Amino acid sequence: MTRRRWLLGLAALVAVVLVAAGAVVTTRLVSRTSPGPVAGPAAPSPSPATPTTPAPVTSSPTPPPGADLKGPLNLLLVGVDTRVSVPGWEPHADAVLVLHVPAGLGRAYLFSLPRDLVVDIPAYPKAGYPGGRTKLTHAMSYGSRVPGDKKHPSTAQGYELLRTTVSRYTGLRIDAGAVITFGGFDKLVDTLGGVDLHVDQRVVSIHRRPDGRYRDRVGSTYTGPQMVYQPGNRHLTGWQALDYARQRYTAGGDYTRQRHQQQLIRALARKILDQGLARDPDRVEQVVAALGKTLVYVGGGRRLVDFAYALGGLPAEKFVLVGLPGDAVGSGGSYRGEQLRPVGRQFLTALRGGSADAYLAAHPSLRVKT
Repeated sequence: MTRRRWLLGLAALVAVVLVAAGAVVTTRLVSRTSPGPVAGPAAPSPSPATPTTPAPVTSSPTPPPGADLKGPLNLLLVGVDTRVSVPGWEPHADAVLVLHVPAGLGRAYLFSLPRDLVVDIPAYPKAGYPGGRTKLTHAMSYGSRVPGDKKHPSTAQGYELLRTTVSRYTGLRIDAGAVITFGGFDKLVDTLGGVDLHVDQRVVSIHRRPDGRYRDRVGSTYTGPQMVYQPGNRHLTGWQALDYARQRYTAGGDYTRQRHQQQLIRALARKILDQGLARDPDRVEQVVAALGKTLVYVGGGRRLVDFAYALGGLPAEKFVLVGLPGDAVGSGGSYRGEQLRPVGRQFLTALRGGSADAYLAAHPSLRVKT
């Protein structure tokens, strides 16, 4: 299996991990749809008295998936907090990541937006939402509301409003995206046999006990023993990887969580490369089946395989993780949310203008280390 063949899943993989599944699915689809030679018109039958040379067989190769995609491309990757056991629970966007690939598809930039980023959310009549200025995470929940049916919120609707909100804030056209639930992420990592990750700081879980069970909760307060992730190279199971990537009540807050999510995505990419999943059809089926309905792909009329294949030539060293710093926003002494610092907002301007590399060279602290 060539390195190019594996990298054609990288676009999707970046999804909060929504995408590791996309990588596997894409590899399977490409392997099944690779066209063989196409014969041209048959030559006339030669006369016995007049020997002839058979007409050469011609071929009309079918263009590969996404051959017309030249960039720039922008993919929105969302991890949602869905509590399926609670009737009518609206999905909240706990992780919002954007993958930007400039024209030429020679490099890519992955950055996160804070879940509590204060933004203007436009009106969304389909959900009965009038619009307002509030936290980014609410765009998913407000958009998911189905008038007259509170018990069945729509994740696809929530994504639609979130996509519009992110596009307006960043100034980037969103070409496609994916949403994955916590349960889907957990299953994905376990199906891959866990993931090896460098834990860069001590993280104490507010959600889990050391044995993986959820901690007791009374109102908004958790009690009981806590799982602790110590610095160093660690092998994490599904629940551990999910739990580690969720923690924001730690040094650095939500910005640390954003960094850990990006690092985890990179680690999963390496895991898939090391396992050589495409050579084992049974393992491929396990990964796809494990996600099921926990993964929602929205491609604007294009298939996932189109975007993934188009990015097949993207060099691994040109995949850049970017951290955008921010500050708390208050009103009357109360916390309203977060705002990006000027250095972060200016990065978005540089990204739109095609000068992201020069900007990162001048602001090296924005690069996330893995």
